[in-house]
Amino acid sequence: MTSTTIRIGTKEDTHQVMKLALMIHDEIGVTELSPEKVLQEVYPALCLDRGLVGVVENDDGEIVGAVLIKMVNLFYSDETILEERGMFLRPDYRTAKNGVAKGLASRLCEFCKKVSDDLGMPLRVSVENDVRTQGKIRLFERQFGKPTGALFLYKPNSGVGSNEVEE
Repeated sequence: MTSTTIRIGTKEDTHQVMKLALMIHDEIGVTELSPEKVLQEVYPALCLDRGLVGVVENDDGEIVGAVLIKMVNLFYSDETILEERGMFLRPDYRTAKNGVAKGLASRLCEFCKKVSDDLGMPLRVSVENDVRTQGKIRLFERQFGKPTGALFLYKPNSGVGSNEVEE
C-alpha cells in the first residue's frame, strides 16, 4: 500500500461504507445503533440523491475512510445547505506510517470544501462526540476557520449540567 485516493462513492460501495458506519458508531455512538436508519441515510447519498459520500480508497480498492455529505434544509429556511453527517478514517489510517496516511483527514476536509464550492452551497461541519474532540476541533479550525456556536449534550442522570443555573 503506497497511496490512497478520494472519490465519490457509488451504490456498489454500500457494504464497505456500512461497515465503516458500524465502526463509527462503536467509537462515538451516543445512542443505540439502527443499521436500517443508517442505510436510509447512506444509500441515497451513494446514489447521489440529495447527498454524496466521499470515500478514501487504498491501492487494493478497500474503503478505509468516508465522509457523508447531505443536502438539508434548516428548520427556518427553504434554502438548502450541505451538512457533513459523519467523517471517519479507520484507526490504522489516522497517523502517518511511511507517509501513507499523512493528511488524509485534511484531504477529506478539502473534499468537503470542494463539494461546497462546486455546488455553491454553505457547508455545516460539526464535532458531535467526546472522543479525541480537541484534535478534531483543531483540524476543523485549520480547515474551516473558527467555530460558529457550540454543541452541548446532556446525558440523563450524569450529574453534569444540573438544572441549577447561575446568574
